[in-house]
Amino acid sequence: MSRRFSMPSKRMADPRLALGEVLKAVDPREKAALALKLANEGVTGIPDSPLPDWPRPVRRDEPPLRPPNEMPKRGLGSLAGRQALMHAIAHIELNAIDLAADMAGRFAHVIPLPERDSFVADWLSVMSDEARHFLMVADRLEQMDTRYGALPAHEGLFDAAARTSFDIKARLAIAPLVLEARGLDVTPGMIERLRRAGDDSSAEVLTVIYTEEIGHVATGIRWFRHCCSGDEQSPAEIFKSLVEQHFPGGLKRPFNDEAREEAGFERQWYEALAKS
Repeated sequence: MSRRFSMPSKRMADPRLALGEVLKAVDPREKAALALKLANEGVTGIPDSPLPDWPRPVRRDEPPLRPPNEMPKRGLGSLAGRQALMHAIAHIELNAIDLAADMAGRFAHVIPLPERDSFVADWLSVMSDEARHFLMVADRLEQMDTRYGALPAHEGLFDAAARTSFDIKARLAIAPLVLEARGLDVTPGMIERLRRAGDDSSAEVLTVIYTEEIGHVATGIRWFRHCCSGDEQSPAEIFKSLVEQHFPGGLKRPFNDEAREEAGFERQWYEALAKS
């Protein structure tokens, strides 16, 4: 289901302000539309200085937010269970739009020229993918006689990233290389369970998301390596230290080693961080 929203057409003085508009958009579909438009136009010329008062994403009153451990558990054999799964995916993808916009707007100034525009272009591409993913899942929810916002959700994804707002390496370690990489581990099982339940339409949506998320993890690992170049420790050692500091619960098995390897994420980086 497509919807039209009015979007600012005048480019702002500091190009990062356009990314800030994505973060400040309240309506989820408008946020996705803004993200797609901005990714198509591109953002260049970000200066060396940080932008003060960088915005935190704005949320409306729905969906109601709960702690992760209070989210209801439902099997996929029922429509209600499949609605709950797809609603959770929609919420993740909405947060991922903001994470990509925030990555480009918050941290681009620390990337030296001439690589800065490439950094921004990569995260705009990720932002565009996440916007498409959100709209795909939101449309699927409406086909399932519900809508995004109708069920509870949790804000664990952006809360974890917010704790790394001061350090680009910490953000890269936690957002794409812990949280998005976890999606590579669990999504194939979701797809299989949806197909067993006869919900091929939802399974196809998740298949698209899964395939493109491999590229997002690859973007994260590439820029993490870039930011670690010149450090005395290896990128793998720095990653381990940052995860222990900012994600102390450890990583959950099982890992999808094949998809992680396709993204360039070597097993030695994460195996030592796994829960026993």
